[in-house]
Amino acid sequence: MTRETRKNAGLLLVIMPTVVYGGVSLLGLLVGHMHGYQDNPVRHDLWRAGHAHAGVLLILSLVALMYVDETDLPAAGKTLVRWCFPLSAIFLPAAMFLSILSPESGRPSALIYLAYVGAAVLVTGMIVLGIGLIRARTSRP
Repeated sequence: MTRETRKNAGLLLVIMPTVVYGGVSLLGLLVGHMHGYQDNPVRHDLWRAGHAHAGVLLILSLVALMYVDETDLPAAGKTLVRWCFPLSAIFLPAAMFLSILSPESGRPSALIYLAYVGAAVLVTGMIVLGIGLIRARTSRP
């Protein structure tokens, strides 16, 4: 594993407790019956989905890092892959959390469109990594 990949993995592992904190916070909202959280099904569902996406995408980011050094991508391509996955773990959940902050909102605000940005960034990273792995000439020890 290269130094850059190891640093990215370390950073992701340091960030991961924020997802744990988010889960504990959501549990507190459920148990504490925060006004508006359970009363607003759209907000409830988007916040739960945002939390799930954050965790899954951070783990996918760590998995992708295991493969990036196995490619024959140029340095810029490897850097792109190293950052696309974690950036999607920011944009997608942010869209879900920030688009319905108000307990009275019946529908998400325009910030929900950040999810499309996150999806595009994620797909870009997946395609570049996939092509890099398909085109890799040799197996690395």
